[in-house]
Amino acid sequence: MFRRLSVLALLGVLLLIGGACTNKKVKNPLADVGSKQPDKVLFDRAVDAMQHRKYDVARLSLQTLINTYPDSEYVARAKLGIADSWYAEGGSAALTQAENEYKDFITFFPNMPEAAEAQLKVADIHYRQMEKADRDYTHAKRAEEEYRQVLLQFPDSKLAETARIKLLAVQEILAEREFRIGRFYYMKESWTAAIARLKSLTDSYPLYSKADEALFMLGDANEHSLAALRAWTVPESNVAGMAAKNKLIREYTDAAAEAYSKIITRYPVMGRADDARKRLEALDRPIPKPTEDAIAQNKKEQEGRVEPGRIGRIMENIHRHPDTGMAAKYGEPTLVDPKQTDAPAMIRSLNDEIKTATEAAAKPNSVSVETVKDGKIPESEAVPRSDGGKTADPATPLKQAPPQVNEAVRQDSSATDESTASSSTTDATAKSDDKAAKTDDKKDPNESSSKRKKKKGLHKLIPF
Repeated sequence: MFRRLSVLALLGVLLLIGGACTNKKVKNPLADVGSKQPDKVLFDRAVDAMQHRKYDVARLSLQTLINTYPDSEYVARAKLGIADSWYAEGGSAALTQAENEYKDFITFFPNMPEAAEAQLKVADIHYRQMEKADRDYTHAKRAEEEYRQVLLQFPDSKLAETARIKLLAVQEILAEREFRIGRFYYMKESWTAAIARLKSLTDSYPLYSKADEALFMLGDANEHSLAALRAWTVPESNVAGMAAKNKLIREYTDAAAEAYSKIITRYPVMGRADDARKRLEALDRPIPKPTEDAIAQNKKEQEGRVEPGRIGRIMENIHRHPDTGMAAKYGEPTLVDPKQTDAPAMIRSLNDEIKTATEAAAKPNSVSVETVKDGKIPESEAVPRSDGGKTADPATPLKQAPPQVNEAVRQDSSATDESTASSSTTDATAKSDDKAAKTDDKKDPNESSSKRKKKKGLHKLIPF
């Protein structure tokens, strides 16, 4: 009898110890759930846990609801709640998980009103991680894509206005990056690379706060290219060479005048409008007059900008997130990227023009202007050779053969940079772009360093 009582007492002690060891386990979400609407009880319990920042407990309750009651009316909100818990928890890993959950919600419930909210949250995830213009722009590009998706997929949502404002802020940062790269090439006197970057910038982001400055540098870069072309010595007897030279001069003059005219017609109240008028006068081109609507629109765009003060500029060096105060609040952001200006294509085209003119230097003088089309001489005008072929007459060579522009170009290796392919030494990789974006921007773009070796003639068009 005594032995039996001892065994029972030992078993009781073991049971008490086992119960104490299991007290730390997470409580079963289904415990204490009544028979009336148990799915709602689970959902309310998860909401309460979220409010007390117990995100793991909230996710457990919501996942139990989804698995146990797949036909419940709370399933969609439970799925969204799991994503919200990851989003609220924060951190890189948690935000990545939140993005996946939001994407799954949009896939399974695309027609629900909350789908627009989920898409906006996806964009906000990258907006929160966006860095300044001189740093990694991966999250900025992703944020731009996701905010565009909100406006394109859910244009009637009440969240569309929020997406529009944030998209304008993101595009201000992306435009600033392109501006710094374009200015870097401009200061380096790599005119072709500068023209390509600045042209793509002004076409893609017309609401950029420094759009007038970018257009002015674009016009000035075309004028520098124009000066290099005019220094190209071609004898008047070389009809094809003169035709090619005049054609290029017209193209660069038109491009410069177009940039200056756009400043006056599109950004009439911004700082470079008066300078653009002076440049058009120097080019002997008509000065356009801006419309009243254009003036009113540009004024509204300028009113929404907030320049950082002295303290703001100091704090900007400390904060990782960029200051978007200069972003426009009025106007529609660019939803589809226009065709980007291709710097390598510009170089190849210039090479073709120079090569055609150089080869035509040895053609006979009897060729008239009428026979020259697009800077090329018909094969029928060549001098026949004794062996049945045709040869060039060296009687009228070029006094100065123009140097060939480097054609060794390759595509930009940046995975997310949709801007154009670039030349081998100016815009070859995203790494060189980031270096250009970090260049000091306090120098006057119209001044060149006295320590820099001046380029001569058509070498000014070579982007290195």
